[in-house]
Amino acid sequence: MSTTAVEITYPGIAAKVAHRERITRDEARWLWENASDAELRHLATQVRDRFHQPATCTYMVMRIINYTNVCVAQCDYCAFYKLPTQEGGYVLPQEAVFAKIDELLQLGGDLAAFNGGFNPHLPLAYYCDLFAAIRARYGNTIEFYALTIAEFMYLADHAKLPYSEAAEKLKAAGVRWITGGGSEILTEDFRARHSKFKYTVAEYFQAQQAIVDAGLKTTATMVIGFDETLDERLEHLERTRNFQDQTQGLASFLCWTFKPYFTQLGGIEISTAEYLRHLALSRIFLDNVPRIRTSVLTQNEQALNGLLYGADDFDLPVEDEVTQKAGAKISLDFDRILNYARNLGFNPTYRHVPE
Repeated sequence: MSTTAVEITYPGIAAKVAHRERITRDEARWLWENASDAELRHLATQVRDRFHQPATCTYMVMRIINYTNVCVAQCDYCAFYKLPTQEGGYVLPQEAVFAKIDELLQLGGDLAAFNGGFNPHLPLAYYCDLFAAIRARYGNTIEFYALTIAEFMYLADHAKLPYSEAAEKLKAAGVRWITGGGSEILTEDFRARHSKFKYTVAEYFQAQQAIVDAGLKTTATMVIGFDETLDERLEHLERTRNFQDQTQGLASFLCWTFKPYFTQLGGIEISTAEYLRHLALSRIFLDNVPRIRTSVLTQNEQALNGLLYGADDFDLPVEDEVTQKAGAKISLDFDRILNYARNLGFNPTYRHVPE
């Protein structure tokens, strides 16, 4: 007995979304290839409204503190790193970190995120001492994202500790968050092409599982605009959705775009229009992630158009050397950026700590 595949149509997908049914990977592919921008906006807004009041959005003022630029990962899409043998490598002393946090507070922000590299000269004790000192000095005045998952994996392996034990040591030092950074595109083929010294996709999720099991909070991230295929993007989204099904540990999903300038990989930036379509598709597909964040860091105020494509939250960044080295431009004219959101019909509200 033969079976006939059910034809995928926009009305069929729209009916599933309206009834809060999950779309498949094939349906996501169909939407990307066939749906208009207006249709994607419509579906993404429906899913967004399950989690958030219409015409509302939230934001944070935050600073990414690049505590070191020494890294042995050698990803071809990074313009920031220095090898241990190269001139220009640095490690920030605690007082320099405190100065950056103090300036962030003066600018009205209260979230710091740490992002550096795979520095073989930094032991686990460096991180524990730094984060404990921050918690002791600032208490709950600020919150901080301590490391990306990729950095966490490296420091755990460097210390010859299982991920579970490394997570507990960081937690004891006052850490509450380890973000999903370092994911880029979560397929083995992508990592083999561009970051062969980074960890496998399976190892990435093992580490994130250990973070969740330790009672720490975490997020999902994604970077698009390299040379990834549509299938690779969809695989990343499907792996993220599956992990959330298993753990309910992801507080948010943030996607940003690859900045190619001064990198070994090079290339041309994808358009804002493509980024917005991907945001919408992510919102529709990730039906179990409460918050979708749009990237002012890489799209400037144009990122706020993402609020029309299913996003509900964004950062106003103060600094991030990693993306700035690759061509990102940061503006401290926060009023102008917030007014862009207001002109789109949204009421932006500050959220003081990551929820």
